[in-house]
Amino acid sequence: MATAVEPSSAPSTPGQPLSLPIASLLGAVYVSASLAIIFYLLPVMWAESLTPQFKENNLVDWITWLPALVVVIVGLLMFGRKIAGDAAPRGMHGGIFLMISAGITIFFFARAFAMNIEGVPGMVIGAAVALGLAYLAVRFFTGKSGERWMVLLEEQGWFSTRQYKRSLGVKVRRITILGVLVVGGSGAWSLYSNGLLPEKWTLAMPFGMQPAQLMSGAKLALPALIVGVTLWVAFRAVNVPDFAEFLVATEAEMNKVSWSTRKRLAQDTVVVLITTLLMTLFLLAVDLFWGWLLSRHTVGVLPPRATNQDQSNPIKEQKW
Repeated sequence: MATAVEPSSAPSTPGQPLSLPIASLLGAVYVSASLAIIFYLLPVMWAESLTPQFKENNLVDWITWLPALVVVIVGLLMFGRKIAGDAAPRGMHGGIFLMISAGITIFFFARAFAMNIEGVPGMVIGAAVALGLAYLAVRFFTGKSGERWMVLLEEQGWFSTRQYKRSLGVKVRRITILGVLVVGGSGAWSLYSNGLLPEKWTLAMPFGMQPAQLMSGAKLALPALIVGVTLWVAFRAVNVPDFAEFLVATEAEMNKVSWSTRKRLAQDTVVVLITTLLMTLFLLAVDLFWGWLLSRHTVGVLPPRATNQDQSNPIKEQKW
């Protein structure tokens, strides 16, 4: 006898999600590759393939280069978000930042030892330093303290566009953002205007290796990168919960201040200036009076004032 079998309505079990260290490591590799594409591969390919086609017309070259760069950046961001998905482990963005920072630190420490010690000892010590620091980094990121750091860094909101209490403390937040932008923008302009940046950013390598080119067109790319980082830091700093609460409380206290009118402020300024002038004249008169009195021969506390004749002959002949 034939029987009908209903298909199971139970949902399929999803795959095992990645752990936080593994997800952060994969994200760090993707972010590093994206930065290499944006700051090295794309500029080099553009300069070798498309720039000669414009026959040194810099304006047309820049007009076409900027939209292409924006398209590549947006594409890499969207592709990265799609790979990460909605089920990314909590703390992954903080882990990506910490792992990239750790990789840069390990590289420069090992490079410093290798470049300052010549020959085989330099290679051995540089490799030992790199392996030792890498081992410590692995222990840190796979331990509880590393997970706590990654989660805490992400929960502070440094890698999110979410605003914290956006309707409160607006004036103080804007002033704070303006101050951060002035500092970062002036630094970027100083580097560019003083000609302190090379056209190509290269890094010397040990053991006679060829210098590694880190960035093409660094004279413009580095100031733009500094300005971009400054914009992000200024925006996120005023939305970090602890600092945002401080700014909100500051504006609330400033609103309680009773400000003087312009007329009253001018009057008070005149009073302060006149009082300061009178005190100055009084102290000058007192100083001159006591100096004259204490230098008299009858008192003898201070030496007598030098006469014009003494000042013209300050050194008298001494008899031996």
